[in-house]
Amino acid sequence: MENGDKIVSFCLLLCINKKQDKTTTIMQNNRGSFLSSIPPVTKHLLIINIIMWLATIVMQRSGIVDLQRLLGLHFWKGSDFNAAQLVTYMFMHDTSGITHIFFNMFSLWMFGRILERVLGSKRYLFYYISCGIGAALVQELAWQFTWQDVLVSSVTGPTGASAAEIIQAIQQGQATFTMDQFYNTMVTVGASGAVFGILLAFGMIFPNMPMYIIPFPFPIKAKWMVLGYGAIELLFGITGEMSSVAHFAHLGGMLVGVFIILYWKHTGVIGRGNGYY
Repeated sequence: MENGDKIVSFCLLLCINKKQDKTTTIMQNNRGSFLSSIPPVTKHLLIINIIMWLATIVMQRSGIVDLQRLLGLHFWKGSDFNAAQLVTYMFMHDTSGITHIFFNMFSLWMFGRILERVLGSKRYLFYYISCGIGAALVQELAWQFTWQDVLVSSVTGPTGASAAEIIQAIQQGQATFTMDQFYNTMVTVGASGAVFGILLAFGMIFPNMPMYIIPFPFPIKAKWMVLGYGAIELLFGITGEMSSVAHFAHLGGMLVGVFIILYWKHTGVIGRGNGYY
């Protein structure tokens, strides 16, 4: 079961080098209170995600409703799946700890507020939601190709049975669960797909921006940071490392982001000579 698509990160803090005057202006305008310094879409995304995370915890503990089961992204073959989950899942987060939502919201705050001021609120929201939906579709595709492997690995004991044999046993009523119950265990939640899209956009719009990533004592250009994240996700996705993380969903968010940013560059929405490079 995918219990959350936590951002794979070896750092606790990402610090942007502020030697580049144009970006410094973007980051430092609208000074005032913490909330007033955040542009509207990014601020509302932060608030909605935090409210939904708290509501999920409260409702689960009170036995009212399991919001993750209702709003999390399910495998399309399961009866719990519905198309609205392609959007709603990105506002849900793992409630077993705080790290999932913390790193997602920290990255959204760090990079999203800059991108929103560059792209404009409407275009930024379109980009964010598109990357999130793209991540969901790629995750569904990944499940389609791997669900039999998940089924085999979920069967306890040294059975040595193949997927076909296990499916046959389930259909004959020899298992303690049905295929639909199995399909419904394949769930993912989190804004990571959309956030990885934001990281991708930041790296494409500010490719040479020097960044300090703890614990490394030297700056790394944004474009190399993004490529590094993508390579790690691809490696983990292929090898099955950290299987509880939806690595292909992260890559899906980045893939959609690449096409959108390239299109906007081609049409002049984002262009060189504006001080962002």
